[in-house]
Amino acid sequence: MATGTTIEWTDTTWNPVTGCSKISPGCKNCYAERMARRLQAMGQRNYRNGFRVTMHEHMLQAPKRWKRPRNIFVNSMSDLFHPEVPFDFIRKVFGVMGETPWHQFQILTKRSERLVEFAPELPWHPNIWMGVSVENEIYAYRIDHLRTVSAAVRFISFEPLVGRVRSLNLTNIDWVIVGGESGPGARAMRREWVVEIRDKALAASVPFFFKQWGGTRKKKAGRLLDGTIWNFLPGARHGVVAPVPA
Repeated sequence: MATGTTIEWTDTTWNPVTGCSKISPGCKNCYAERMARRLQAMGQRNYRNGFRVTMHEHMLQAPKRWKRPRNIFVNSMSDLFHPEVPFDFIRKVFGVMGETPWHQFQILTKRSERLVEFAPELPWHPNIWMGVSVENEIYAYRIDHLRTVSAAVRFISFEPLVGRVRSLNLTNIDWVIVGGESGPGARAMRREWVVEIRDKALAASVPFFFKQWGGTRKKKAGRLLDGTIWNFLPGARHGVVAPVPA
């Protein structure tokens, strides 16, 4: 059974791995950790270990049962390239993605060093989108790592964006997502940080997706940037950005 999601840029999630550990400032108020603890308390089998990294062999074949094509976010509750995930298991995940070409798979990691290490040994099927998370200038090096990967779509998620990214190079990048932090303890995102990234994406003809302003009350903060909802997706560089009254 597919897992529903409120993530605006995907259709569903697939979690053959759950659990993670903090690696950089973007992890401080991790939504997945909060959710995993809640699911553990509810007795959900896949979260019996709470937020400890756990592989779920029984989840590997799930996309084969989903006959309708969909965008699938891989490991929304973990990081596929976490050091506690064995390479053999990563290869199994890639194998399933290759066997289900009617889906598009979206992978997102903060462990770009491990991504670069394993990328040459993985089959980069055309339905696999690879992304890195970048929360501020310090971690922009992850974009350079991503550029070396032979994925059909390379994307950056600036979420939660907690600082300015000055030296942004979008060469060979196919999609940009920006979002603020949401939930308890959410850190504020400044408008000028968002606009700077948006303008660089537009100048480079890279599709720009604005996910949310974030804050402790996500729905109230909304998705409008300069009176517009920005919903560009990869392959839709000339699509329509629907204006919405401010």
